[in-house]
Amino acid sequence: MTWDYPQPFTLPLAPGPDDIDGLNHTNNAVYVRWCEQVGWAHSEALGLGIDDYRRLDRAMAIRRGEYDYILPTSLGEPLLLATWLVGGDGKLSMERRFQLVRAGDGATVLRGRWELVCIDISGGRPRRMPPEFVAAYMSQLVRQVVPG
Repeated sequence: MTWDYPQPFTLPLAPGPDDIDGLNHTNNAVYVRWCEQVGWAHSEALGLGIDDYRRLDRAMAIRRGEYDYILPTSLGEPLLLATWLVGGDGKLSMERRFQLVRAGDGATVLRGRWELVCIDISGGRPRRMPPEFVAAYMSQLVRQVVPG
C-alpha cells in the first residue's frame, strides 16, 4: 500500500448489503460512518475511550469534515481504512486525516479530513484539552506529509 502518511492506524472493512445504494456502489454516507469508526478505534488504541471523555467532560468534536470520493467500491470488496493525526495546537484543535484503499490493487478510493475542536460535553463550548488528551493525541502527530 502507498499511504499518504507514515505509520497509519488501520481498520479492515468490506461493504455489506445495507451499505450499497441504488447505483450499486457503497453509499457515501457509509464512508463517513467508517471514518467515525476508525477515529474512535484509534482514540481507544491511544487510551482514550468514550468513558474517558465523559469522566473528563471533554470531547474532540468535528468542527469541519471534508471527503473526496475518488473511486466507487462494491459489495464485499476488501478495503483498508487508515487514519492519522496530522496537526494540533495542544490546546483546542486537532486535525485527523483518512485514506481508504482497495486491498486488491492498493488504489485510493477516498480521502478525508476532519478539523476537531475540544469541547466540554456538558455545555458544548470550546475548552482547553485536558492533559490526558495532550499526552495521548499530541504524541501521535505525523510530521511528514506526502502530497496526495
